[in-house]
Amino acid sequence: MNLNGKLAVITGAASGIGLATAQVFAAAGARVVLGDINEPAGEAAAKALNADGKSATFIRLDVTDEAGVLHFRNQVNALNDAVDVVVNVAGWSKIEAFVNTTPDLWQKLVDLNYLGTLRVTHAFLPQMIAQGAGKIVNVASDAARAGSGGEAVYAGSKAGVVAFSKSLARETARYKINVNCVCPGPTDTPLLASIPDKQREALMRAIPFRRFAKPSEIADAVLFFACERSAYLTGQVLSVSGGLTMVD
Repeated sequence: MNLNGKLAVITGAASGIGLATAQVFAAAGARVVLGDINEPAGEAAAKALNADGKSATFIRLDVTDEAGVLHFRNQVNALNDAVDVVVNVAGWSKIEAFVNTTPDLWQKLVDLNYLGTLRVTHAFLPQMIAQGAGKIVNVASDAARAGSGGEAVYAGSKAGVVAFSKSLARETARYKINVNCVCPGPTDTPLLASIPDKQREALMRAIPFRRFAKPSEIADAVLFFACERSAYLTGQVLSVSGGLTMVD
């Protein structure tokens, strides 16, 4: 699988699954634009890729800021190349029983996990339609498909990403744009590290492979949807969970 000569935009690319996706894409020959709110980590990630002979650019991105998303798009467009792939990875969660949550937390989760995906996609979609080609890969979560205790609002926001991906796939197939969704299970990222030890241990015991996913394993699934090997796939959802979730 290769992305030789392709320009790919990846959100949430300073760490975790987003960073792994940037690394896997760059290794596959893509020129990658890393978008993230964490400037020091994003700059360091791009610098490391460039030092390794890859092509990477970091541009600050806050997916919850509409004007900021449009400014990000304009900076990407200034690179004078059409965007071939958009990968929406940026996301966040907080483990807490729904009864103890507040409307402020609901808004933060929906704004980042769901509306952030919409903002970035909406910013780049017109040029993909104009060029008659493009790949959009949204990273949701298996919490969207099977539920997750302590993450009711997060799961709901990610379920919105799944439904959005399927609906957009129907709208854009006529323009030869593929829209697909990857749903990770528990993955060894900074977000997982913030969960109490007992909960992490219980999660691991529930996974048939008895380990968490590596970020690169999620990135490999994203790469599949971004490359030509998946040219006839759109509106699909791929679970990468080590067998934790086995749902239709």
